[in-house]
Amino acid sequence: MTRKKSVTLTDGELRLMRVLWDAGRATVSDVVKALPAKRPPAYNTVLTILRILEHKGYVRHEKHGRAFVYVPVIDQNQARRTAVKRLVSQLFDDSPTQLMVNLLEQDHVDARELERIRTLLGSRE
Repeated sequence: MTRKKSVTLTDGELRLMRVLWDAGRATVSDVVKALPAKRPPAYNTVLTILRILEHKGYVRHEKHGRAFVYVPVIDQNQARRTAVKRLVSQLFDDSPTQLMVNLLEQDHVDARELERIRTLLGSRE
């Protein structure tokens, strides 16, 4: 049985997308150099992941000389919205309220963040 392709980002894909979001555009070599030096992935691994990201619609490439330059098509906010929608759908029965209640009950939220949430909620009314 083949595995269903994910439209959201895996951890490895997210690491590469962060490099592209920060840089705006990068070659495979640029991405490899920008990743943590402790144990960077091989060039071919990064190339494969970038091709997967292109297939998913997160990046596109342009040819510059002999190199491909990868450019993000989806910005970080769009990716966050997609991930949150999927999370709410899969784990919280399509209820953003359940997600918010879970976050507020489980995690420490400092006073500044609570005030920001109150302000956002007030502006929605």
